[in-house]
Amino acid sequence: MYESYYGLAEKPFSGSPDLRFLFPCGIHQAAFEVLEHAWQRGEGVVAFTGDARTGKTTLCRTMLERLDRRTFGALVLDPMLSDDELLKLMLQDFGVVSRDEFTRGETRYVSTQALFDTLSDFLLSLRPLGASAVLIVDEAQNLRPRVLDQIRILSNLEVDKKKLLEVVLVGRPTRPRRRGPAPLAPWVSITHELRPLSRVEAAAYVRHRVAIASGGASAGEARVVFQPQALYAIHRLSDGIPQAVNLLCDRALTAGCAG
Repeated sequence: MYESYYGLAEKPFSGSPDLRFLFPCGIHQAAFEVLEHAWQRGEGVVAFTGDARTGKTTLCRTMLERLDRRTFGALVLDPMLSDDELLKLMLQDFGVVSRDEFTRGETRYVSTQALFDTLSDFLLSLRPLGASAVLIVDEAQNLRPRVLDQIRILSNLEVDKKKLLEVVLVGRPTRPRRRGPAPLAPWVSITHELRPLSRVEAAAYVRHRVAIASGGASAGEARVVFQPQALYAIHRLSDGIPQAVNLLCDRALTAGCAG
């Protein structure tokens, strides 16, 4: 553990998603602009694709955190769930059914159609209140065909040509890139590709995480200083992939501490 050696309050380059370390770079800003534009137009289904370790899970959690008080959000982190489990998760995240009810098995014998109808009724009830609902799915490329079809059906629910549910699919491209980003499903309205960090962004990303781990102080107040040559090498070796940047920086700090 090198935190005390460098005067850090915690490890700055942990591999686990942590919104406290969120770096407001152009990648996420562009994603949110695409999302806002899509929702304003009522597109229904938006997909964000990116290679492994490009920060897709962090993006999902950030989207959920940024929803306003009139928007109900459901987040799927396990893409291997069944269609029934999807509906139950949405009902639970939206607050229609409590976790205790699922734990006690009170919904064990409820049919898929009944779950779907309950969810549809809830979505319909939001319209008069000026509220809305969003489903965010991480690792969407691994969804089972039946679950993906269930999401498609839900995304088609509308009243007066207005969607009752916005859907955000986040995952890896499902085919090699040719012209533009590969869609996760043929019925996706908009697909936006998450790009890696640029060299300038990667350097700022490293300094940002060091500052947070230093207790909010500036990076210069800690004993951790990544020289420009080191930052250049980190970006080159990581290809700008955030998790790869984290790994390289963590290994560098460990080696520096060992002397």
